[in-house]
Amino acid sequence: MSQLALGVDGLRAGYGEAVVLRDVTFGIEPGEIFTVLGKNGMGKSTLLKTLMGFLPVKTGRVAAFGQDITGLPPHRVARRAIAYTPQEQSLFQDLTVKENLQLGVADQRRFEESLRRVGRFFPFLPQRLGQRAGTLSGGEQKMLLISRALMARPRLMLIDEISEGLQPSVVERLVAVLKSEREASQVSILLIEQNIAFALAVADRYAVLHLGEIVDRGTVDGADTADRIATRLSV
Repeated sequence: MSQLALGVDGLRAGYGEAVVLRDVTFGIEPGEIFTVLGKNGMGKSTLLKTLMGFLPVKTGRVAAFGQDITGLPPHRVARRAIAYTPQEQSLFQDLTVKENLQLGVADQRRFEESLRRVGRFFPFLPQRLGQRAGTLSGGEQKMLLISRALMARPRLMLIDEISEGLQPSVVERLVAVLKSEREASQVSILLIEQNIAFALAVADRYAVLHLGEIVDRGTVDGADTADRIATRLSV
């Protein structure tokens, strides 16, 4: 797994004695966007929380860019240039847009450079730096979440159902942003999703998670890919 941006080998994890993930194995190449699809309750969010160190690994191994990160606490995982965008709302609602963005990068010079970069994707952000994050619309808050992750210039992004509840126009914007960022910086992305159309518009390869196990995987290379995945998800 030394050449992979993220290597997951035989991962078993869960909550207490309950096993949610069962022998999950996959790898993500540098600069690749890999999506894991599944219905609610299949273990998708558990997977990301385990990778980030919020949940313990029962068995298996996780490596990022050739370094073993199995069982590391979240702050040490993040130090490996890994950015996590959780499904749960993780903005500080009473802080301003600027203050939320500053959590991604502390150095003022780097902040200004990164703000110009994310501002090209989301022009409203530089215009509303003083606005409280909690007063943004739902779609704008999702854009702020992605922007905060991008501010740190991560090598690997873990994104949990970012498209949930968004208008189609915002989803289209996210497709453009993620593909553009991958092209510009060769960031690797693990995208957890239920939205098949969004996931396949972004990803190079996919896996389907069902009851904690990967039951299908492949490349996003054919017109029948969406139908095949939809059939798997309907089981």
